[in-house]
Amino acid sequence: MAEKLGRNAYLTKNTGDFASEIIIGGKKFIKADDLRYGTNPHQPAAFYIPEGSKGAIANMKTLKSGKNGLSQTNLEDISGALNIVKYFDEPACAVMKHVNPSGASVMRKGESLVDVYKKARDCDARAAFGSVIAFNVKVDAETAREIMSTFCECVVAPDFEEEALAIFNDQETYKLNKQIRILQCGDIASIPRYVGDDPEGDANTMKILCDGSLVIAAPLLTNVRSAEDLPPASGENKACGAHTSTVVPTEAEMADLLAAWYINISVRSNGVVIVKNGQTLAVGTGEQDRVGAVEQAIEKFRQKYTGENSLEGAVMSSDGFFPFYDAVETAAKAGIKAIVAPSGSLKDADVVKRANELGVALRHAPERVFSHH
Repeated sequence: MAEKLGRNAYLTKNTGDFASEIIIGGKKFIKADDLRYGTNPHQPAAFYIPEGSKGAIANMKTLKSGKNGLSQTNLEDISGALNIVKYFDEPACAVMKHVNPSGASVMRKGESLVDVYKKARDCDARAAFGSVIAFNVKVDAETAREIMSTFCECVVAPDFEEEALAIFNDQETYKLNKQIRILQCGDIASIPRYVGDDPEGDANTMKILCDGSLVIAAPLLTNVRSAEDLPPASGENKACGAHTSTVVPTEAEMADLLAAWYINISVRSNGVVIVKNGQTLAVGTGEQDRVGAVEQAIEKFRQKYTGENSLEGAVMSSDGFFPFYDAVETAAKAGIKAIVAPSGSLKDADVVKRANELGVALRHAPERVFSHH
């Protein structure tokens, strides 16, 4: 007998703490596994997949299991990391920690996969301790050795070389990572990327409120399919007049702006992402004010980045518009040369004008991408 949970949701009883099946909005979900725990160890949790799903996570295979399996946080980090690397045709890596990327990177000319991984990890090597790592390509042995040199929870990728799997299973040489979990995801191309990619609503998001109420929303997808979808910023108001960005980004800067925008989609708002040469140099996340997110990212770079780069010549993405031009001034002072953000501020014209004065290229995205996990 089914116990009614709400207008569109029913719970089918089973012998465990969680139902073997649930129905939400007319869609059946099958319990795939009891999890190690939920967000915290005192919270029991279970993992459900849509019936008949061909999704990348629903069809994930465990190639090496840790002692106690996966937690809810592991799965959320896997989801967030795959949600970043799905956007790139080039090899890409995302290092996820507590549902935010500590770093991400895309392959540039002359680089190997291990270079891509180190770029992602070393954006914030301290935060990468105990992280979840995702790739959009097969993981090779050299990359596996580098991963095993520091502690991490999970590695997820479409495939792994046999030698890489042997390294992940070598508990004598790599004692630090005896409990590492190695997961082969399903087809990453099955994950929706752009607005219109999810006509059946299979990727709808669900948020349970504090009293058990449920919000179902369309997935956060983007209209940005290429750099051409990021035109020069423009704005007009009575006090400032009409202004359009006159600073033209280089080809490399445009590629980095596009990468920064895609990564920003999986950053908790208010969020900004600073990128240079296909690598995040800093991620500002979870701030209540826009300029605070920029300041946080710059300060994190100064305190925590382990590479030889500086912010000079980097680009920045913002998931929301700039209500004032202070964030642009802060970014420019740190050496950032190009920025992408959505329009919508009453002071868009003032922001564009100031960016022109500072020699910063400003591009407008066609949407806001707030992510409130």
